[in-house]
Amino acid sequence: MSAERASDTVPGHGLSTDEAIRAMLLFMPRVAARLKRTPVPERLRSANLAPRHLSMLSYLLFDGPMPVNRLAARLEVAPTTVSLMVSDLSRQGVVERKADPADRRRTIVTITEEPETRAAIERWLANGAAAWRGAFEPLAPEERALFVRTIEAYENGACGTRD
Repeated sequence: MSAERASDTVPGHGLSTDEAIRAMLLFMPRVAARLKRTPVPERLRSANLAPRHLSMLSYLLFDGPMPVNRLAARLEVAPTTVSLMVSDLSRQGVVERKADPADRRRTIVTITEEPETRAAIERWLANGAAAWRGAFEPLAPEERALFVRTIEAYENGACGTRD
């Protein structure tokens, strides 16, 4: 494959493993650079958000309030790390901690009920969600699952934790 994009190849002929690796090695830095340039909404700028914060806010937005331990499991970090992240974001008024009514010893984390903050988080995630929707809708469910598994395998391989 020369300078053409992977999407410009002849339909139905696919890519060799080396062609696919080359395409992804050239493509991923562009994706990362574009993601880094995505502006943080004004309401959230003072919170000094990192990618891990975006993942946590995504879980809370899509899946709703959840305990610290469940967030830690989903983010694949220690509960103390999530507690520190929640402390940072709660001081900024982005998330709130609430006692679980069913078990007062357990803390539930939720996005603040302040409408401006929730709207800012939704706007921040909306462009990425729309881009993924456009990429995934033409695919069959099995193809979507294959793509997600492939990205997970790449992440595991890139950080040396092959499953």
